[in-house]
Amino acid sequence: VARIQPVKFPVPYVNRNGNFIKEENCAYVDSSWFSMFDHKLLSGSMNAFNNNPFSVLLTASKAKKYFGSEDPLGRTLRIDTIDYKVQGVLANNPANTSFNFDVFLPLAAKMSNAEVKKDIFYWGNYSYLTFIKLLPSADPSAVEKKLTAILLKERERESMDLKAGLVNLPAMHFDKSIQDPDLLRGDRKTVGIFSVLGILLVLIASINYVNLTTARATLRMKEVSMRKIAGAGRIQLFVQFVTESFLISFIALVIAVIGVSISLPMFNEFSEKTFSFSGMVWMIAGAMLFLSVVLCSIYPALLLSSFRPITFFKGSNVFGLKSVSLRKGLVVTQFTLSIILIISSIVVYRQMQFISRQSTIADKSQIFSFKLPFSIYKKYKKEAERVGFMEMYKQQLTAQSSVAAVTRLNGGSLINMQSWSSGDGTDWDGRESGFEPKISFFESDGGLKDLLNLRLTQGRWFIEGTADKMNSILNETAVRELNIHQPVIGQRFVARGDTGIIVGVVKDFYYKKLNEKIGPVVIRNTPEMSSTYFVKTVPGRTMEAKNAAEKTWKSFFPSEPFPYTFLNDEYEALYRSEQRILMLVGVFSVLAILISCLGLFGLAAFTAERRRKEIGIRKVVGASVTDIVTIISREFVLLISIAFLIATPLAWWAMNNWLRDFAYRTNFAWWIFLVAGLVTVIIALTTMSYHAIRAAIQNPVKSLRTE
Repeated sequence: VARIQPVKFPVPYVNRNGNFIKEENCAYVDSSWFSMFDHKLLSGSMNAFNNNPFSVLLTASKAKKYFGSEDPLGRTLRIDTIDYKVQGVLANNPANTSFNFDVFLPLAAKMSNAEVKKDIFYWGNYSYLTFIKLLPSADPSAVEKKLTAILLKERERESMDLKAGLVNLPAMHFDKSIQDPDLLRGDRKTVGIFSVLGILLVLIASINYVNLTTARATLRMKEVSMRKIAGAGRIQLFVQFVTESFLISFIALVIAVIGVSISLPMFNEFSEKTFSFSGMVWMIAGAMLFLSVVLCSIYPALLLSSFRPITFFKGSNVFGLKSVSLRKGLVVTQFTLSIILIISSIVVYRQMQFISRQSTIADKSQIFSFKLPFSIYKKYKKEAERVGFMEMYKQQLTAQSSVAAVTRLNGGSLINMQSWSSGDGTDWDGRESGFEPKISFFESDGGLKDLLNLRLTQGRWFIEGTADKMNSILNETAVRELNIHQPVIGQRFVARGDTGIIVGVVKDFYYKKLNEKIGPVVIRNTPEMSSTYFVKTVPGRTMEAKNAAEKTWKSFFPSEPFPYTFLNDEYEALYRSEQRILMLVGVFSVLAILISCLGLFGLAAFTAERRRKEIGIRKVVGASVTDIVTIISREFVLLISIAFLIATPLAWWAMNNWLRDFAYRTNFAWWIFLVAGLVTVIIALTTMSYHAIRAAIQNPVKSLRTE
């Protein structure tokens, strides 16, 4: 068994010669951690780390960051207010690890404090990630049942709906049921979208190649006929055409590798991963080369090597209608995929705009937050003294001319509230026995209403002072799901063990990611619970307010760094995955349309050349330029219209599935499909117009003469 606890609340700071460096990749670990997981020790002693509580292990990159070229072994590293001795240097973490920690501290150092040790051994503490290595003969489901029995016994809550579950290490990477945000995990949906979009692009490009190769096959009929007459067999011709396709695909692969090498740093920054040319990448590249050769060469090679020379010399249609029908089918497929991507881009963009509009906070860039250091709880052990200090600190911030308002709140987030509570500490009239729903608590100093632009639907807001200290305000969902009897205002409500009444009901507001439904919320006027400050700045004076707040911080905590966070940064981090999907789908849509239009451009050129004499005759008998352009374009517009009819239901199905992950989502508007179709038609007509107009304005004498 091995445990790990990431050090996040608060984030530790390394003090190097008076400079505070934020260290977000620090964790406490059991002594058994390094025997369970393979961390390569470059120098130092693992035994010294395990046997001395105030020790630290650093990865090579962190050792260089903090000590430069000096040998870090035996040196002291001050983390927050405690000195740790460097006992070893580990190899840097691989790019694909879930445990991206660079600074390791012994859990024994934390347990040196008696109060903390008591908290660690409390059975209701879920602050640690516990890893178990099972015997080969063990049954995981049986182990889960035994662990559940232990939890229920030790917690003495037989009626509690509690179950211990095991997740195997490989599956953990994509497991969304693990709520711990400190593990580096992937998004299976994003990976799937990446893969599908990549395959679609290869497919569209391959369709282009097949279309253009078969369309221009007539230009190679003489060559193939002469080779056959000279004795070339079908297999020889087949191998020749496959080899040509292979060489073109190989050259494309070389260019692609060069392009990837150049763009890889930007892609790593975009994806927040560290990709490199590993063995797996080369295997995928080889597989894609093989796939492109198969897609691009087999049918054209079979087609070109199959016709009889005598048919060509007689002037008959060598390939018949099958090859023409296939080309049309491939064009339809190509534009079907392009239209699906365009519709997807519009839907994803609308969903992101919908998310942005749902926020009750007007301008997230003008709000920043910070949490007071834990040291104030040691300095002001009496609650009244601590509350007095917090209020005095708030008044100093409010006095700044660049600060519009200051609100104190429990927790550290306004848009991704994670804390919830239930159980014996919550009760109300009419609650059924054993009904213990998850309730999100907002412990505030009363300023939450203005900060979140909350709207009361019943009752009133808190009265200043302590008159409403025991009372609560609920959101509409809480009233509905907790089955609060009417009239709601004045009903008895016990929150966190304090018995009071409900004084108000606010309209539901978003306090979590929109993937999750709004749940019951209880707002309380408890300043003693509120140690996180949210500062709303005067428009245009945001940085001035931040500097003023930092100056105030330094006057009270000169040895502590100022740990502020802007709300818009938190918001962007929360929806970063969706923003990536939006950018990916948008980029791939542009590429798909571009590749499709390149193929269409070539087919339009071939069509104009093939119908050169027909166009000449039509012009002689009086056809206008508009008539000629319409004749050439009509066939392609019909194919794109068919593609639109096929793409519409497919895009609706795909985007409807994607939107299901959001509890609150935008609607499908009919104009989305219309816009996608019109954009595709306009782009296609623009692409074809060059060759169509060129053929239409050409002198018919040149096209009709036979010499």
